[in-house]
Amino acid sequence: MNNIGIIGAGTMGVGIAQVAATAGCKVVLFDANAPQIDKALSGLEKTLQKLVDKAKISQEKATEIRNNIVKGEALQDLKDSDLVIEAIIENKDIKTKVFTELETYVSDDCIIGSNTSSISITSLGAELKKPERFIGIHFFNPAPLMPLVEVIPSLLTEKSLPEKIYNLMKDWGKIPVIAKDIPGFIVNRIARPYYGEGLRIVEENIATPEQVDEAMRTLGNFKMGPFELMDLIGVDVNFAVTTTVYKDYFYDPKYKPSLLQQRMAEAKLHGRKTGKGFYDYAEGAEKPVAEKNDALYQEIFLRIISMLINEAIEAKRLGIANDEDIELAMQKGVNYPKGLLGWGKEIGYSKISETLQNLYGEYQEERYRQSPLLRKM
Repeated sequence: MNNIGIIGAGTMGVGIAQVAATAGCKVVLFDANAPQIDKALSGLEKTLQKLVDKAKISQEKATEIRNNIVKGEALQDLKDSDLVIEAIIENKDIKTKVFTELETYVSDDCIIGSNTSSISITSLGAELKKPERFIGIHFFNPAPLMPLVEVIPSLLTEKSLPEKIYNLMKDWGKIPVIAKDIPGFIVNRIARPYYGEGLRIVEENIATPEQVDEAMRTLGNFKMGPFELMDLIGVDVNFAVTTTVYKDYFYDPKYKPSLLQQRMAEAKLHGRKTGKGFYDYAEGAEKPVAEKNDALYQEIFLRIISMLINEAIEAKRLGIANDEDIELAMQKGVNYPKGLLGWGKEIGYSKISETLQNLYGEYQEERYRQSPLLRKM
């Protein structure tokens, strides 16, 4: 698979194009908004020059990568692709419309993939004349730096295709994992409590965002706390993913979105990209200092980590992925310091079970129900 088409020249699209071009593939980058392609390629040239300046790559390699990517003027310019990866807005109707048009241009052998983070792969591919050629190929942001790629076959995907894409991703220098086509796949499903429980703690005035963040950094050794991470991802993007997962699980209370996060999204307090989110990113703005409280920090950490471990154990029970891939996905997809299944064993599954039982007793909410497998571990 040497000829690659990328639809969408946003951060993810150009990032995936860079990954493919670095691996020696010829890439056609297309976006319905033509000026966005020029902007993306201009940004890529600056990125490559920084890598040269830092001696990460040679000037020759930078030139080769850039020359491997050409601008597509229209969707039919992707007609000679062996593989097309879509990385556009998270809207099922828009994506499906693009796929059905694309199918009229490409060969019958062309594989069509989507970089969606939360929309059902089966539903996206179902409208195609050849749904067996369709598969989820989910990169993490920024694509050139984050090693994980989730490979998600739909119910209609041809049986040998996941392994083909798995091996291609390895050739591209990535760490692939194969996941079931369930809402959120592996990472976005298991990671939901990291944000959701942090938001719940703040909504109930148990702690401030900076206290929650510091607790997870100091006690859990996470690189970023949930509020810092939401500001980095985009509060609106994080809210949209949570909402999608919640709806797609038929409104399971475990994935219920936060009113606080909804209000933040409505107020356009989206984090770093708007200059203000849970923290202020204006020039000269000082980050609030957390009021240290060891007992509170312990409570915050245990509450959030227990929810995460329970979610990982439930993913294992449902066969969403194998144990190794569950552990890999969380460490390589969202930089968790440890695999959650192993972390649960380290803390003690009985301690995790007790924590969740106490939360259920206090709130009387399905949100805190335990995986049946946790009780047996």
